[in-house]
Amino acid sequence: MLDKVKIGFVGVGGMGQCAHLKSYVTVPDCKVVALAEVREELGRKVAARYGVPRVYKNAEEMLAAEKLDGIVASQPFNRHGVLLPELYKAGVPVFTEKPLAASIEVGKKILEALAKSGTWHMVGYHKRSDPATMYAKAEIDRLKKSGELGSMRYVRITMPAGDWIAGGFLDLITSDEATPPFEWDPPASDMDEQTYREYVEFVNYYIHQVNLMRHLLGEPYKVTYADPSGVMLAVRSESGVAGVIEMTPYETTIDWQESALVAFRHGYVRIDLPAPLALNRPGRVEILRDPGGKTPETIVPTLPWVHAMRQQAMNFVAAIKGEMKPLCDAQEALEDLLVARDYIRLLRGK
Repeated sequence: MLDKVKIGFVGVGGMGQCAHLKSYVTVPDCKVVALAEVREELGRKVAARYGVPRVYKNAEEMLAAEKLDGIVASQPFNRHGVLLPELYKAGVPVFTEKPLAASIEVGKKILEALAKSGTWHMVGYHKRSDPATMYAKAEIDRLKKSGELGSMRYVRITMPAGDWIAGGFLDLITSDEATPPFEWDPPASDMDEQTYREYVEFVNYYIHQVNLMRHLLGEPYKVTYADPSGVMLAVRSESGVAGVIEMTPYETTIDWQESALVAFRHGYVRIDLPAPLALNRPGRVEILRDPGGKTPETIVPTLPWVHAMRQQAMNFVAAIKGEMKPLCDAQEALEDLLVARDYIRLLRGK
């Protein structure tokens, strides 16, 4: 059993700093011992702010010099295919933001490299780590097993565009350095340029909801309909449960109104999720029980003041220590890319 998990960061740009590093330095069971940042001045400034003892100009230098227990790599997902096989060679668990890659082909190559490495990779679908989702998922699984509210019938996820930052970048450290040129992953070979652009846009904005749908259903699903407006897609799970993902049916300017409804025959579990970078603010869970024969009740549990990004950091550290499994591994994350491809094919016929 590890005492303090030693974490190394690859990249401390906007999300690397404000979504991840800011959280990891507060987790008692880990220590961020090093970071690699190609913008050297930025790396030094960030390390000084967060008390990271060693700074390297690239991942290769850091991995050659450090003995790490885990790596957090917050990088553009359309260069994961270039970066991840090199990181896997360190033989320690890796965390990245979603999605796994910008194409199915690259995603499969990543999984091949991962299989050879003997380690594992947690993909950062932070909504799974929100205390509200964790509470709701446990209750949904219990209700499915007990049958006390009847069978699961429907899942609806709504994600309107809004203020997802919620002030989370106010303390972002910057520098005037230019970012050096990177090597990028190739585009998907089975799509023309316009279709691929739409695919990448979809997985960038809505892959969280694609992933959350499977998590709440507890089983695989297929896309059965893509509305031509691009606002809604319908799904059917392996056991026949219907589902809908609503993609920005309306927009907000200074709010975030993401929700998920899991309906049983005699009640529901509803989750309202906060803006991704809102600090110390968990989601909200509401449970309706109306099985008949007694007074219906609505339960709203009080959840801890922990935001999803910090809980996600704690979950990755706990997985490294062997205390739990990663909430979403790279193998499952590939399924999201396949679902997204089916959606685009239904939407555009390509």
